[in-house]
Amino acid sequence: MRSSNPVFSRRGFSRDNGYAGFNAQPQAGGAAVGTQGNPYAQPQGGNPYAQPTDGNQYGQNPYAQNPYAQQDLQYGAPPQAPVTTGRMTMDDVVMRTGTTLGVLIVTAAVAWAALPVDDANISRSYGIAVGAGLIGMVLALVQSFKRKASPALIVSYAAFEGVFLGVVSSVVDNRIASGAAMQAVIGTLAVFAAVLVAYKAGWIRVNRRFYGFVMAAALGFVLLMAVNLLFAVFGGGDGLGFRSGGLGIVFGIIGVLLGACFLALDFKQVEDGIAYGAPKEEAWLAAFGLTLTLVWIYMEFLRLISILNSD
Repeated sequence: MRSSNPVFSRRGFSRDNGYAGFNAQPQAGGAAVGTQGNPYAQPQGGNPYAQPTDGNQYGQNPYAQNPYAQQDLQYGAPPQAPVTTGRMTMDDVVMRTGTTLGVLIVTAAVAWAALPVDDANISRSYGIAVGAGLIGMVLALVQSFKRKASPALIVSYAAFEGVFLGVVSSVVDNRIASGAAMQAVIGTLAVFAAVLVAYKAGWIRVNRRFYGFVMAAALGFVLLMAVNLLFAVFGGGDGLGFRSGGLGIVFGIIGVLLGACFLALDFKQVEDGIAYGAPKEEAWLAAFGLTLTLVWIYMEFLRLISILNSD
């Protein structure tokens, strides 16, 4: 079941296969990968590149359409494999992710500089940040429910989310803990690098059981935070205390660990998308998921730092 929360919408590279081929590895040298494991596999017997064999002039000789193919065979040169275009590559994912993160960082820096958080301007800056955060959330939800990736939506989400993060980071850095934003950035990069190394080394095994555990834990986490927020809004104070004091530290660490688990899911989806020949535009979905996860981890680090430095 797909969650309405974009952070939890870890959909794979097929709308009908939410696990992106978990537990279904492509077989090296095999004739084909099963369509259940590979959402991009052609239907059995359907090869759009197959040569006709119905007795026409090219039916018995696959090289008849290329006069140079016979020469290649004659002089011992191996025939050239057809070039597959329009498929997602790692370079595509890196470039799209760099684009979204670049837009987010630039807008965050502009918001930090243009929206001061001193006593005279903090209310206005807070209002703009909250508005930008809500718009970013709506854009993320719209993209999560769309059948295909929309680069405009994803980049717009990154821009508005950057404004929100810029103001929040400025508040924490200038009013609670100096240097908090840089510490949160370093922590986020450290988690990203650690999960990437652990995933590539095979220490993290992403399968259906892992997916189910992470989704259940994340849903419970968000529900608890929502209840805590409601108590804080209507009851005042820190609500149930899940975001302050000792409990706040515990739940902050849990939030970072959940973010690390989401990174592993993101890496698995990218790996499966490349292995199964996902369309090139799916790289935007990979970038969208990675950006959401990195924002999640950054916010948890920022919250942890603010709790540890508050009196």
